[in-house]
Amino acid sequence: MSTFSLAVRDSSTMLRRNLLHARRYPSLTLNLLLTPVMLLLLFVYIFGDVMSAGIGDGGADRSEYIAYLVPGILLMTIGSTVVGTAVSVSTDMNEGIIARFRTMAIPRESVLIGHVLGSVLQCVMSVVLVGAVGVAIGFRSTDATVLEWVAAFGLLTLFALALTWIAVGMGLSSPNAEAASNNALPLIFLPLISSTFVPVDAMPGWFQPIAEYQPFTPAIETLRGLLLGSEIGHNGWLAVAWCLGLTVLGYFWSKSLFDRDPK
Repeated sequence: MSTFSLAVRDSSTMLRRNLLHARRYPSLTLNLLLTPVMLLLLFVYIFGDVMSAGIGDGGADRSEYIAYLVPGILLMTIGSTVVGTAVSVSTDMNEGIIARFRTMAIPRESVLIGHVLGSVLQCVMSVVLVGAVGVAIGFRSTDATVLEWVAAFGLLTLFALALTWIAVGMGLSSPNAEAASNNALPLIFLPLISSTFVPVDAMPGWFQPIAEYQPFTPAIETLRGLLLGSEIGHNGWLAVAWCLGLTVLGYFWSKSLFDRDPK
């Protein structure tokens, strides 16, 4: 077998290993899913009328706010899910299994690729579950074409890949699973200060740059435009640029940490 074929085979083996772990210990993923689901229900049923009146023309219309909110919650779901990846990578590094893998004739990258692919698949499934909750409470995307749906799915997948590589780096740089969970908290916190819940223009002037110049806001606005037919503008290429930049940064950061000789 060629080197490439061996790398693909070993990466597939590591992917199956991580999916088995996720299936046998689903509590971490389910707990992380609770955050976006609870925020979705809270802002729709408790704050929905008030929020829709505040960002609209003064009339309270909960259905319009559901349409506004769900795209941001879907991207928040990705940020929450990849926290589990940071914890999983840190656990592997501290339980000795990685030391065993280092002695085997397998490409080192296959271990990380297995974690990344497993995480991206979990993100996709999590987004589908949260999206189903959104549809159940009234979200509709009737104006989106098939091409826009494909583009929306591609953006979600690319965003999941980018955040996963960052989460892998966070897990590798953490001394234990608890520290990895804490280090990955910005991936949950950043959506809270983005355009998920209210438009950037409705925020205080001094706070708007914080919400605007971060990866979540352009991705949310792009996804919102694809699903709802709203204006995307420059957010499309900004979202793709953020995703590609974070993917490259996360990959090389993770690879450099993983290739270091153990202490």
